[in-house]
Amino acid sequence: MNTILTTEQRNNVLSEMVRLIVKNKAEILTANKMDVESYNGEDLAMYDRLKVDETKINGMILSLQQLLEDVDPVGKELYNFTHENGLNIINKTAPFGTVLIIYESRPDVTVEAAGIAFKSGNKILLKGGKEAVNSNLKIVELWHKALAAFNISEIWVEYLNYSRTETQAFLENPTQKVDLIVPRGGEKLIAFVKQHAKCPVIVSGRGNNFVYVDAEADLEIALKTIINGKTAKISACNALDKVLIHSNLPNKEIFIKKLIDKLLEYNVEILGDAYMASFENISPFESSAVWFKEFLDYKIVLGSVVSTEDAIAKINTYSGGHSAVIITKNNNTATIFMESVDSAAVYQNASTRFTDGGQFGLGGELAISTDKLHHRGPMGLQHLVTNKWYVYGNGQIR
Repeated sequence: MNTILTTEQRNNVLSEMVRLIVKNKAEILTANKMDVESYNGEDLAMYDRLKVDETKINGMILSLQQLLEDVDPVGKELYNFTHENGLNIINKTAPFGTVLIIYESRPDVTVEAAGIAFKSGNKILLKGGKEAVNSNLKIVELWHKALAAFNISEIWVEYLNYSRTETQAFLENPTQKVDLIVPRGGEKLIAFVKQHAKCPVIVSGRGNNFVYVDAEADLEIALKTIINGKTAKISACNALDKVLIHSNLPNKEIFIKKLIDKLLEYNVEILGDAYMASFENISPFESSAVWFKEFLDYKIVLGSVVSTEDAIAKINTYSGGHSAVIITKNNNTATIFMESVDSAAVYQNASTRFTDGGQFGLGGELAISTDKLHHRGPMGLQHLVTNKWYVYGNGQIR
């Protein structure tokens, strides 16, 4: 296998992949129908991620088209220094090498995440969940056809059709070089990968996002951002799970009752702390451990706080470090909140649902990292690179 593919080669493959997905749309839908009919779990989020329809296929195509239009992230000069002895020292972006993407249920990852990793010059290993095996194998077959159309080895996109035991063995003792692993899924998958992997892992996928309704909040904005964050897509890691309401919020009881009514329209189960549980249709939770939980379900927790500092402390203690929102008309309060909350994305007066590579102008998205090294938040094409030093001399010694 060549160690480097040119920008033209990579773009040719991506362009051919677009053509093949369009041509084989019916076959992809048929393969996915087999997966959906075989799925017998009760996990609503898993089912939502598993199902492929026309809209999702159009999203796959769009993600590849955006990658084609985006600039090559490899070889970008980051630093250029001339030493006093004449050495020219340059730092440039470079591919990681081989990227392993381990994911649950999402056949679109087989196109979108693989496309980002491929465009950034990396060899791709894909390990999808058994629940999506027919969809994934069909899409990988198209990748191989796209590569073959330009006489490029199939090794550049490889599917690991492994059991859990085989996956663990591969993580602990890889049969080929792996430079980076990106797990896309729930907390159990992430913990499994981190426990067994022998190379860097980018943690992605845990949400447990918070909205704080400040004492100076616009209540209409608060209502619509909470409802959108909770109900628009429960399977997304940018969905909302927790709401903190300032105890001095004007018309607080009227707002809480209106919020309860609206959540009930969407059949959202509402849990609350001691104060919130005094309202009708809010159940007390059994343990404070609920504050740590990412629900991926029609479930939400409401809590009362006495100050912005109290809200910040609670979010920094319990959240997944993904997204946090303050609803306030006071820009100074918003600044304090946004600078103090330890999350990858912080908002004033907008929904958590925008934490997404496409929405942030990155095009397709490999993952949303809640780690701080080497990148944080939505990871697009320009972030899936490392760097490399090029030093040019004419006999210098030290």
